[in-house]
Amino acid sequence: MSELTAKQMADKIQSAKKLVFLTGAGVSTPSGIPDYRGMDGIYTKSGLKTPEYLLSARAMMHDTEDFYQFIKQIYHPNAQPNIIHIKMAELEKSKNVSVITQNIDNLHRKAGSKVIEFHGTIYDCHCQECGQAIDYEVFLQNYTHENCGGIIRPNVVLYDEQIDSNNIYASINALEKADTVVIVGTSFKVYPFAALIDYANENADIYAINKEKLDSYFIRGQYVGDATKVFELI
Repeated sequence: MSELTAKQMADKIQSAKKLVFLTGAGVSTPSGIPDYRGMDGIYTKSGLKTPEYLLSARAMMHDTEDFYQFIKQIYHPNAQPNIIHIKMAELEKSKNVSVITQNIDNLHRKAGSKVIEFHGTIYDCHCQECGQAIDYEVFLQNYTHENCGGIIRPNVVLYDEQIDSNNIYASINALEKADTVVIVGTSFKVYPFAALIDYANENADIYAINKEKLDSYFIRGQYVGDATKVFELI
């Protein structure tokens, strides 16, 4: 595995014909959305209740108020796509590009990408009782559906829940066809998202762009640094 300059990585991306981006929280930090582990006070304020519990289906059903107060802090509705989101969306216009993201912040969609949101998005919500789609702004005011009294929830995969099979199949299909896969802004340790790489075309070149080095046998080359530096060159 070789370390690449920002220019070399940008050239690899531009020369790809069938390209898949696998993105994580580091893609959205330039838009002002903190990495969850870096959110000041959110985890420490939770006391004895861990973030994993507070973002679980169990907490939503049995500690609904705590779940609700916790998840509200993840919303950043005024955040806008940055150069990374924008360039990925622009590349889709000139080549075969698939974006598969762990992020639930809607920014790839805002930028215009036809994105596979592997874990869903907090900006789509529905009532668990009657199934009605609910605007997220309504959810941020009250988690109880005024029509039927059901609990409103965002359409995200919580701890204790399964990934949507449609997202899994769509992701695998894109990876099987790719000649280049680029991991961007993630330590690539969250499963089953990280396991998607096992389905990449065996002839695909796999690269990484991250502030911390990824030590993985399957990565051919990587740029260790700010991802915006790469995408500014595209």
